[in-house]
Amino acid sequence: MSAPVEPRTVVVVEDDRHIADLVEMYLRQDGFRVVQAADAERGLEAVRTQVPALVILDIGLPGPTDGLDLCRRLRAESDVAVLMLTARDDEIDRVLGLELGADDYVTKPFAPRELAARVKAILRRVDGPAREQPGVLTTGAVEVDVGRREARVEGRVVSLATREFELLHYLAANQGLALTRRKIIDGVWGAEWYGDERTVDVHVAQLRKKFGDLLPLATVWGVGYRLA
Repeated sequence: MSAPVEPRTVVVVEDDRHIADLVEMYLRQDGFRVVQAADAERGLEAVRTQVPALVILDIGLPGPTDGLDLCRRLRAESDVAVLMLTARDDEIDRVLGLELGADDYVTKPFAPRELAARVKAILRRVDGPAREQPGVLTTGAVEVDVGRREARVEGRVVSLATREFELLHYLAANQGLALTRRKIIDGVWGAEWYGDERTVDVHVAQLRKKFGDLLPLATVWGVGYRLA
């Protein structure tokens, strides 16, 4: 008889206990183990000790370290998937969160079932096709090692957030094709994702920042992007 599968852990960093308990209830119904933290320091400690598959992170945390600061600290030491919770109208915070390496965001107020669906969608992408198709794709001076989930330039590993790597992998797998933002979203974020298409532009800007001219990524005006 095979051993039972251990539930995957999600750390919820949220100071509103009502919201945190609601999120935990829905995630537990979907088979996740949930660890709550009410501030950034306890959230960072939970990530270090619990090694979660994903972190749900509220931007508006109390104390000297807010959610954006915590996201920055997480990215400095981990590639754990991050789903950010933002206020409905805080577009600047959403963009900053994505630039810092968050994988997705949900605006408050949100439907708990939608949030749970986003969590599962992120983890499907992390576990899915990229791991089932080992190999190395080369574009310009950049190597995309699918099996190791690494991007390298002249043997040097370039640190990428989960979603940044998935975008680079998707572009490299469709090298030479002009891809619309909608097609990129469907391929990287998933067809069920219905956020702002400008999210693609934010992540493209991050790839350009990290690789510079070594990545032959062109804007196709009126269409989207093409990796030569």
